[in-house]
Amino acid sequence: MTVLTNPNRPRHPEKAKKPDQPSPRKPDWIRVKAPISEGYKKTKKIMEDHNLVTVCQEASCPNIGECWTKQHATMMIMGDTCTRACSFCNVITGKPRALNPLEPFSVAASVKTLALKHVVVTSVDRDDLDDGGANHIAETITAIRQASPNTTIEVLTPDFLRKGDSWKAVAAARPDVFNHNLETVPRLYRPVRPGSDYGHSLKLLKNMKAENSQDFTKSGLMVGLGETFDEMLDVMDDMRAHEVDFITIGQYLQPTRKHHSVVKFWHPEEFKALEEAAWKRGFLMVSASPMTRSSYHAGDDFSRLKKNRSAQLAA
Repeated sequence: MTVLTNPNRPRHPEKAKKPDQPSPRKPDWIRVKAPISEGYKKTKKIMEDHNLVTVCQEASCPNIGECWTKQHATMMIMGDTCTRACSFCNVITGKPRALNPLEPFSVAASVKTLALKHVVVTSVDRDDLDDGGANHIAETITAIRQASPNTTIEVLTPDFLRKGDSWKAVAAARPDVFNHNLETVPRLYRPVRPGSDYGHSLKLLKNMKAENSQDFTKSGLMVGLGETFDEMLDVMDDMRAHEVDFITIGQYLQPTRKHHSVVKFWHPEEFKALEEAAWKRGFLMVSASPMTRSSYHAGDDFSRLKKNRSAQLAA
């Protein structure tokens, strides 16, 4: 079974970029409640009983208290160790364990136990695998469909860089939403997202849309890493040119001192400006706020996404 993170294991990749300057103090609008509710404890126990890893824990998501209280959790498959060393990410970097062939069924069982209407499944990067983990992701989608046929499925995948057409296995499994995050602007890829390629990620999103035109594509960005407003607009234009339906934008929060520093905390009014710009560019769904994360309120947003497409087709 997938092993939960060892708390004594080092979490910080040696290749991560150390801050050039101390991060500024968190402003008043960056506040979250401690996870202490009974609902949170119930969800935590379900995850432990099924020996599941969640990105909520591994990436130190600030929304874990709110989401787990509502029994919303993002499953992270293929282990807890990533083969890349992105300077913003709190997931362990190193040599991963072998894939657990029973994991898709454990994930499906937990989805059924939680009675989820919408589930988000993400994963670490697995550059060590010939297919980048594409077939394992597809098997997880299939297992969830069989165990909980009324649950809609969103996957947040790696980029399958240098893995040929392996992404087609995920496309064939027909997730309701295919998400792959661009994370930041092209200028910052080298210090923030080493090992990834901006153009390849855009092409992956477009290929997925071309394969299943009726399914939704989604991508996310962080602010606070040193990008400019105009650069954000340029990325939005690139996303729309590659037929991305749904964009999420949230504030980057530095997990530890060894990670990339926060250059700026964007004000809520600046998020509103980004949101307005995204709607004007024709996205079917936009979620932009300091605390927005890829899977935050994903189920509610998926419902809005469907309604917006229906309204667009009726217009």
